[in-house]
Amino acid sequence: MSGLKTAMVLAAGIGSRMRPLTDTLPKPLVPVAGRALIDHTLDRLVEAGVTTAVVNVHHFADMVEAHLARRTDLRIVISDERVGLLDSGGGIAHALGALGDDPVLVANIDNVWIEGKTPALASLADGWDPEVMDIRILLSPRANCYGYNRPEGFVMDPAGRLTHSNSPDPLPPFNNIGFQILKPALLSGREASFSILPIWKDLSARGRLFGAVTDATIIHVSDPAGRDYADEQLR
Repeated sequence: MSGLKTAMVLAAGIGSRMRPLTDTLPKPLVPVAGRALIDHTLDRLVEAGVTTAVVNVHHFADMVEAHLARRTDLRIVISDERVGLLDSGGGIAHALGALGDDPVLVANIDNVWIEGKTPALASLADGWDPEVMDIRILLSPRANCYGYNRPEGFVMDPAGRLTHSNSPDPLPPFNNIGFQILKPALLSGREASFSILPIWKDLSARGRLFGAVTDATIIHVSDPAGRDYADEQLR
């Protein structure tokens, strides 16, 4: 898979929309179809050839670390955010020392999916071209997603270049499903806590932000109802 062996897994969020489940359990450990939510993400990464996963932790961090210590199929490195959450960009920047200089996969834990004809992460990685791309985001057509109610998404041109959109009419045709390939150097030298969204917008304006569309059926697991739906579909 394009030689990508290292991934950053963003797992530090509090999971407030998943309450009351996350009152006593970190969101990464919420069970879906008999597996912790984070294990669904790690399983996909292992299938794609990833050998090292850097995982950031904050909410119930000790519980997440103890759970991850049981995995033996890939190397887990903990990026500690117990002192405070660093947002999507800051979390990656905080872990740069463990990620190295080569392009990495970045994964959220909010989505599970049922594969289509082509494995979703292969769709993302197989077209990665570092000569013209700085970030490539895995997308899904809105109709193939469950649990995406916000208008936020992407428009893609025929060459695969992306424009971020919050338009409610018409809705952007593609949802970001939480996986991307990026060059770590993009995040170096920035403030401690920041969103990755301004980086996306800057790269989009320069024609360096690209997308890949998967034919998988995507389930966004953001609240108890989404968890129950995912549990039913995956079982």
